[in-house]
Amino acid sequence: MATNNPAPTDILLLKGAALWLMAALLLAWCLVGLNLELAPLQALFPGKPARLLQAHLDYLLMSALLFGFAAAGIGLPRLVAWAMVVGACTNSSLFLLMTLFPHLDGPQPQADGWLLLFKLYTFASIVTTSYGFGRAAWLLLAWTRQRPGAA
Repeated sequence: MATNNPAPTDILLLKGAALWLMAALLLAWCLVGLNLELAPLQALFPGKPARLLQAHLDYLLMSALLFGFAAAGIGLPRLVAWAMVVGACTNSSLFLLMTLFPHLDGPQPQADGWLLLFKLYTFASIVTTSYGFGRAAWLLLAWTRQRPGAA
């Protein structure tokens, strides 16, 4: 498990988790401002408030996952850790983009160059996040099987 000298990738996971936790806290305050009907925040976030809530919750979830993998202390490969940190941010930001730019949201969003860029960003985010967390889960599972008394 965790040691006094964490692996550099565990430090990377902790830095990412702390950043995305701060992002979640900032979004929580934005949600409060929207609920209080503050005009500047309503202008900044013209999309569905539910999307902002989804972004907030996703940043919290991703932070918790990063904290958990860092706490396991297995020393993930650098590429895997970077994919997890970047994917945690980009995946959560998809909801944020939909509330900032409501034309990206809806059953039939307005087709334009921005929508195509958003779809490419979405695909890249899903691939990055899936690789990072999927590979980390696989490595964690393999690590547990190498331990004495593994079931």
